[in-house]
Amino acid sequence: MTTHSSAGGSLRDPSDGLGQGGPEGASRDGASPCQLAGSSAEAVVGPGAASPPDPADQWLSNYGFDLPEAAIAQRPVEPRHDARLLVVQPQAGAQHRRVWDLAASLEPGDLLVVNDTRVLQARLAARRASGGAVELLVLEPQGEGRWRCLAKPAKKLRPGDWLTVEAPGQPPLALQVLALDPSTGGRFIQFPADCIDAVALEPLLLRYGAIPLPPYIHQHSASDSERYQTRYATKPGAVAAPTAGLHLSDALLAELEARGVELARVTLHVGLGTFRPVETEDLSQLQLHSEWVEVTPALVTAVAACRARGGRVIAVGTTSVRSLEAVAALHGGQLAPHRGPVNLVIQPGYRFAVVQGLLTNFHLPNSSLLLLVSALIGRKRLLDLYAEAISEGYRFFSYGDAMWIDPAAVIESARPLR
Repeated sequence: MTTHSSAGGSLRDPSDGLGQGGPEGASRDGASPCQLAGSSAEAVVGPGAASPPDPADQWLSNYGFDLPEAAIAQRPVEPRHDARLLVVQPQAGAQHRRVWDLAASLEPGDLLVVNDTRVLQARLAARRASGGAVELLVLEPQGEGRWRCLAKPAKKLRPGDWLTVEAPGQPPLALQVLALDPSTGGRFIQFPADCIDAVALEPLLLRYGAIPLPPYIHQHSASDSERYQTRYATKPGAVAAPTAGLHLSDALLAELEARGVELARVTLHVGLGTFRPVETEDLSQLQLHSEWVEVTPALVTAVAACRARGGRVIAVGTTSVRSLEAVAALHGGQLAPHRGPVNLVIQPGYRFAVVQGLLTNFHLPNSSLLLLVSALIGRKRLLDLYAEAISEGYRFFSYGDAMWIDPAAVIESARPLR
């Protein structure tokens, strides 16, 4: 039997107090059929249910676990590839290695798909006209310099209010609250009109903002602006790091290339859909906030070439999984070039269309990321492995250790059909 999280308070990531709600409900028996996918534009059908899931898989409260607060990583390991790696075995059990050993687990011809998003310095400290402090987390552009933001305290911000953002050596920056955002509980904020997208906004955020580390990381450092980015982060737009990729050092990437493992890039700008707490106890009703994805023609070609040569498509992080699978779901199970929002829900019972193996971190209880990894190896097995990781002293969450799920360890009914 699993238990609910007791990890020393809120574990919301990365904007505790900026969102709404949290896990609810108690364990249930039985469930309605699983809704696998959805899109902000239209309903999306995934590759199809692999097999009827365990009815208990359909209830959020069955994805909880107890985590000692001491197990939450506060600082990253150096070098990056020296983090611990829990290797999921094909039948049962696990091996305990280092991320560097991933190179020996991959084969010539394999394709490693990484997310090349770059984390914005999206956390802004501001003051209201009354002098009261406000914190903003900048999320998504809405056109003409308007941005959706989470706010703390949001209740203090009314349409028409002005905020002042200050930073050492910079002139004060005036921002106006335009409207409430019912979908997130946040606010729409007017930035300079030329800040139309993340590329245009990033110079301003570099002057005034800070890296939005998750609230469970209490030990901050000047190195976070570099360490909370992957080594291949090139496209600005995320408000949280694709954390599995934080383990890939330049040396490990070079070793993988020398072994004949190819690298391909996808872009998913990590946003509200990743870190906002799941509030839906009945997971057949779960919908996630959409996130912006780009799958290029080059990536589609790389995946096709990998399959043609008998290689395996390995995702680095759950964001890479969601990118590949959501876009394939939009195109009848076939990966195709795509640029725009997706919000696929992956949970037990899902058959993958593209991804065969996964390098991932250890995730928060009752989270959509835990559902996704459970779809690959089963909920009960995943929670047993998490219990083993806790007993073995693994470090959890963004700056923590990693798990390697080899394609041979993926349950048969979840593997791609081709």
